[in-house]
Amino acid sequence: MSMVVAKELEDSAGKYASEAIRLDSQGAHGMAIVMYQRAISTLIKLAQLYPEYKLNKLYLERAMAYQERIKALQSAHGIIHQDEYQAEASRRPEGAPTISSHSPRMVESLKASYDDLVLKEKPNVKWDEVIGLNDAKKALRESIVFPVQRPDLFPLGWPRGILLYGPPGCGKTMLAAATASEINSSFVTVDAATIMSKWLGEAEKNVARLFNSARGMLEGGNCVTIFIDELDSMLGSRSQEVGGEIRVRNQFLKEMDGIVDKGKDIHLYVIGATNKPWSLDWPFLRRFQKRIYVPLPSLNSRMDMLKLYTSPLKLDPSVNLMELARMTEGYSGSDVRDICQAVQIRVVSELFDGGGAFDKSLQPREITQNDFKEILKARRPSVSGSMIKAYITWSENFKAL
Repeated sequence: MSMVVAKELEDSAGKYASEAIRLDSQGAHGMAIVMYQRAISTLIKLAQLYPEYKLNKLYLERAMAYQERIKALQSAHGIIHQDEYQAEASRRPEGAPTISSHSPRMVESLKASYDDLVLKEKPNVKWDEVIGLNDAKKALRESIVFPVQRPDLFPLGWPRGILLYGPPGCGKTMLAAATASEINSSFVTVDAATIMSKWLGEAEKNVARLFNSARGMLEGGNCVTIFIDELDSMLGSRSQEVGGEIRVRNQFLKEMDGIVDKGKDIHLYVIGATNKPWSLDWPFLRRFQKRIYVPLPSLNSRMDMLKLYTSPLKLDPSVNLMELARMTEGYSGSDVRDICQAVQIRVVSELFDGGGAFDKSLQPREITQNDFKEILKARRPSVSGSMIKAYITWSENFKAL
């Protein structure tokens, strides 16, 4: 059983790292940093839970490489730290196993600060870059964009808390970034899962500092959007809670109440994202006046995604994207992208296997419809039908557009 958990952690770290590299290559540096940090946190957790695991040294070295990339991005692209406060790294629980000889130094060097987890940037994501999701876009424009453009038309105020929920890989982060870009807002990205896993003893103070810092950024009529990913990690209900977790939850409620009750004319917004909305207790849901379902992509959206992701690829005339869009029903947006990537890897691998990869005059063959079909045989959707039913049921009870 323990090796099953270790494998799950390995897989999670790999997914976070792959997503970080993709975002990095596309220039979404703030979001890439969040994913790099999440990969680091997962690899540290693996080393702490399984100190004798044979791949620990390799994984921690990889984590250190991710941290170096984080530092390079912060330096080169002007991603600004919110303050100089250095959070204390979480201590190993009493009785937990000691990490093997090579790991402590590596883990010590990977201790991050509040600065590493709270990132500020000016996103440059346009609405048309978010494929589909028209209902979600409309709700976000009504809740945030319109009040910024004409606050005089909203005598009763406007929502400050927005919850985006739905399956993973369907565009919640992109929606938040596009909204912030539309109103020229500072975009403060917070990774709730990492904060709670590594800074439990300081998380309460970090929540207070996050909101204080955001309020300070409002000077001069600026807009600020706080985006909290994996919100359920911070605010999800638990059968057992320690005092630190309770204090974090209470601090968050206090800060949200301060925005709604005392900041009727300010443009400070909190967008939370979660794959597990049913984990959030009602007191927290109530602070998010808008609760928006971000579903799996529709047929037309999958078609547009396939056009986008295959545009740099060399396709055989036999490739029928509409047929592929139909075949990928039930797949998330990230699934569709991964399928296109896997097809490209398939034809490149053939070139390597044939010994021709090192002759730069040779190029991979054209991708055929059959290549896509073979990949689809080996790749099932990342979201199950039962999970979709759970989202629909929850929406029927709690959605608020």
